[in-house]
Amino acid sequence: MIPVSYSEREASENHVSSCPFCQIVAGRARAEIIYEGISSLAFLDINPINFGHALVVSKDHYSDFNELPDDVLSDIVSSLRVVSRAIIESVHPAGFNIFNNNGPAAGQSVFHFHFHVAPRYDGDGLKIRPQLKVYESPEQMAEYASIIRGKIEVNDKSGERK
Repeated sequence: MIPVSYSEREASENHVSSCPFCQIVAGRARAEIIYEGISSLAFLDINPINFGHALVVSKDHYSDFNELPDDVLSDIVSSLRVVSRAIIESVHPAGFNIFNNNGPAAGQSVFHFHFHVAPRYDGDGLKIRPQLKVYESPEQMAEYASIIRGKIEVNDKSGERK
């Protein structure tokens, strides 16, 4: 076991004391837990889109998608499949959404990584109506692609995620 410094321990304890999902993972807050993976925990959302709406969270505190280690992400994705199949077989939705919000502009309100698994029904009232954009030209689209590809190439070569 690697020793943890006081500041790391204190930071970890602060997450547990202030983060509602850390509270649930630590058993200090009540939740209807429906599944536990190696690095993940699934429980019902207290404000569901539809009944059966679940959250799949990382057991350790990561603020968003880009902080997750690959092994944790892999376990969460496996848990998503288990939970989504159970939701389909139990509450019989017409469909379901899996989504994740990263940052306030994307609608993230709890800054502990989590996916939503929301059962959907015809006429359930949830409408996602984005205001789609149109690139001004093929050249503008190519410019965005080039900028993004450049960051992918840098990250792949260095082995780092930035």
